[in-house]
Amino acid sequence: MTTANSLGGVFPLGERRVHRVGFGAMQLAGPGVFGPPADRERSIQVLRRAVELGIDHIDTSDFYGPWVVNELIAEALHPYGDDLVLATKIGAYRDQRGNWLPSQHPDALRSAVHDNLRRLKVEALDLVNLRLHEADTSIPLADQLGALTDLRQQGLVRGIGLSNVTLEQFEEGRQHAEIASVQNLYNVVDRTSADLLDRTAELGVSFVPFFPLGSGFADSYAREHDLLAKIAEKHQATQAQISLAWLLRRSPNVLLIPGTSSLTHLDENTASGALVLGDQEIAELDALVADGESLESAGH
Repeated sequence: MTTANSLGGVFPLGERRVHRVGFGAMQLAGPGVFGPPADRERSIQVLRRAVELGIDHIDTSDFYGPWVVNELIAEALHPYGDDLVLATKIGAYRDQRGNWLPSQHPDALRSAVHDNLRRLKVEALDLVNLRLHEADTSIPLADQLGALTDLRQQGLVRGIGLSNVTLEQFEEGRQHAEIASVQNLYNVVDRTSADLLDRTAELGVSFVPFFPLGSGFADSYAREHDLLAKIAEKHQATQAQISLAWLLRRSPNVLLIPGTSSLTHLDENTASGALVLGDQEIAELDALVADGESLESAGH
């Protein structure tokens, strides 16, 4: 039987409390997160299996596919259980070649929210993450968050998050809206968002690391490393499970969304919530990369 402890405990995500091990649905689309999956029925099975395992937080976006993943979620799980939290992301679109391009205008953000509502078949979105882009800083963050705040006041959005942001952008965002969550790159070999993670922990804001296994575009898991391999062998676990268990120990406000299109990997990822690492192992993994650095920038 799945329990909260076997899924890493619970932590607030916006207005709801969710298990700390969730599911990232991005990889259910085709290669490069573009186009339909090679095996649609398997993608449906993965989503249903996630819920069976007790996962109550699924992270998605209309620009995964595009549209493919949200349509898969609705097909597999609608009508949704009362405990299921769906978090989506806006602020980008895909062109015909699959490029990821910014879409930050307030009108575009409003349209994206309505598109997500329609494809997910919900009346309100539990959490909408606004993804910022280094390539487009022309539209003030206040205007972007103002559009989302209006939608929240209309009852169409329950929580607002930020994604791909700096600490300074997060602090600026807090001046314009109540920020429920931050979603940034962070994993055992890339600690460049460490200062932001620590700040969200101080404030009780959830921190959702994307690419928690080092890659978002394949089931390759965390990159090979002797230390990860050694600890994994000791626990008779995978390196991916060790990486996820370390993230859960890193801070109590961390919520995981490991993604996969494999039923086997889904079961393994979910089981990481019950994996207990020793203090010495945690210390060794902590020392692998300094806060604010990645494995490459540290010269490894």
